[in-house]
Amino acid sequence: MSLLPYALPAGSLLLALPYLKQRLELSRAKHRSLAGHSRMAKRLAGWLPGYAFDESNFFKADGADEALAAQRRAAFEALCAGYAERYAKSLALTAEAREGLADLQLTGAYRVPFPFSPYLRERLKVGAFVRSAGGVEVEDLDGNRFLDLTGSYGVNVFGVDFYKACMEEGAAIGLELGPVLGAYHPVVASNIARLKAISGQDQVSFHMSGTEAVMQAVRLARYHTRKKNLVRFCGAYHGWWEDVQPGPGNPMPPRETYTLKDMDDRSLQVLRTRRDIACVLINPLQALHPNRNAPGDSTLMNGLRSAGYDRAAYTQWLKRLREVCTERGIVLIFDEVFLGFRLAPGGAQEYFGVKADMVTYGKSVAGGYPVGVVCGRADLMKRFRVDRPADLCFARGTFNSHPHVMGGMHVFFKRLDTPEVQALYAGSDERWNARRERFNAAMAEAGLPVRAENLHSVWTLGYTQPGRYHWMFQYYLRWHGLALSWVGTGRFIFALNFDDAAFDEVVQRCVAAGKDMQAAGWWTLPEGVDAKFIGKQLRKETLSAFFGRH
Repeated sequence: MSLLPYALPAGSLLLALPYLKQRLELSRAKHRSLAGHSRMAKRLAGWLPGYAFDESNFFKADGADEALAAQRRAAFEALCAGYAERYAKSLALTAEAREGLADLQLTGAYRVPFPFSPYLRERLKVGAFVRSAGGVEVEDLDGNRFLDLTGSYGVNVFGVDFYKACMEEGAAIGLELGPVLGAYHPVVASNIARLKAISGQDQVSFHMSGTEAVMQAVRLARYHTRKKNLVRFCGAYHGWWEDVQPGPGNPMPPRETYTLKDMDDRSLQVLRTRRDIACVLINPLQALHPNRNAPGDSTLMNGLRSAGYDRAAYTQWLKRLREVCTERGIVLIFDEVFLGFRLAPGGAQEYFGVKADMVTYGKSVAGGYPVGVVCGRADLMKRFRVDRPADLCFARGTFNSHPHVMGGMHVFFKRLDTPEVQALYAGSDERWNARRERFNAAMAEAGLPVRAENLHSVWTLGYTQPGRYHWMFQYYLRWHGLALSWVGTGRFIFALNFDDAAFDEVVQRCVAAGKDMQAAGWWTLPEGVDAKFIGKQLRKETLSAFFGRH
């Protein structure tokens, strides 16, 4: 009897084994959460039904009895009335602008977990307008002053007055050319020299946003390696461009992107064995919450959130990653658009002692003006091939070296060298860690279930007990004069000009807000309610909404 019919399948299996081994290694290197599986997350996002609590269930979503629900309702009504009176002008203009500004519609809808959002948006509104800023404060249209914990989403490293001066002096420089584009203002040459010195790289290109800078860095890595796939790590944000933002929020399916587990040996094994990886993207902010998405209050479905920063462990991870990328000819890109010059004058490369092949900057580096920057090795920055004149890696942008932006950058670098700014860096890790300890001690002494974790001056608040109403804390914080970004307590971004007195005022206001929150019953857990119980509630609500629609 011939063995040929049996030999053919066996031979095919042997040929397929290397491929199957690679697929298994890739699968094991992905984080087991949905954040690590973009396709599955995107599919489930399309299936997840929306549902909203009515007025009655809004106050007893955790099974509260009528007395506790009434306590919460009374506090909520008082807060709504207070907001409507204290912030009247700001709220009126926000309501007018929201009709024509899609951004406000998005941020308003995703400020809190979605079941609570419709009723909350109808009753407790947040103003989006401010008219002035100075020191560590902003002022709204009604004259209310807030300590600013938004950090202008990462732009404001050294304090708003620093950037006002950069913008004013930079504009005066830029006015020499006005709207003349294409040709460069002379300060561009000095900006290039400073960027090369700071980044330790050979060449520079300018872009109009951080997202564009990351796009170009990845394009260049693909162009020079002749490989198409990029690696990002679970939960990391690199802008809204499709290839670096796979999964929910992206209308296209994941394609040439591998989302791997951060700080994991199996991810290094994937990098060692695959031949299709052009580059690895690192956002150093991810060290604060490895393998988790940005901690917005809209995700506080059960009230639990974890974060924590281990500098030594993350430094060791980056060094190992650097070694593997060097071995395999993979381009290592540091995305410093957000953290930029916050950690050290030389950015994350200096702070962690690891040199990347390419670095992207944005936000702070133009002194308050919008910008994106790519710095990289000369061989990686070249956009054409002399021996193949039609083979280009094209990138341009009308405003990518705008005179005002280049002027602001020039002033930023000049001020970066001043003793006053350099003093802000001295002992900054120890200072912000000590402040975190003071904050946590004050929260514990007041009996409040709130604790902070930090990476330098970027903080995330966590909660020591589960609950369905932790997101309400952001509204009490605003009521006590703290300006927050739309993600709420997930991100406090302090400017480095917060002195001890200003920081102590933040702590006092957080304690006062927490006591109000506690007195209102939002942190009171009905008997038998724990994380497991809330999980069952959420599953039951989801299934009920899903089958109700089908």
